[in-house]
Amino acid sequence: MYGDDTHADDETIRTILTSTGDTWAVVGLSGNTSRAAYGVAAVLQRFGKRVVPVHPKAETVHGEQGYTSLAEIPFPVDVVDVFVNSELAGPVADEAVAIGAKAVWFQLGVIDDAAYARTRAAGLDMVMDRCPAIEIPRLG
Repeated sequence: MYGDDTHADDETIRTILTSTGDTWAVVGLSGNTSRAAYGVAAVLQRFGKRVVPVHPKAETVHGEQGYTSLAEIPFPVDVVDVFVNSELAGPVADEAVAIGAKAVWFQLGVIDDAAYARTRAAGLDMVMDRCPAIEIPRLG
């Protein structure tokens, strides 16, 4: 099944991709070129997004300095794109709220209904179980 529409309506997807802001922290992004996060981050960059890697290794990826956590990033982040297992995603969403991000995006297969509810209750836009690299070209 591709995407649960209750967690990824087209209007929210469009808002996050076009008007929420261009600084995207990508949690789980490392220099491993075989990982989905690496390719998705490259697509986001092609569409004008600044991609900030967040990974325990804090590697520089796609020319951007990496950080070990969202809290370490010394500038505002608009969207937090989450490429970690569903079990780890909730705390990342909570961190996104804590740093003042405007939106959270859980990648395909990353699902945490409680985190979704908490994040929306905190006033952030959120998409779950979708991929921005698939959605952004569809905007036209």
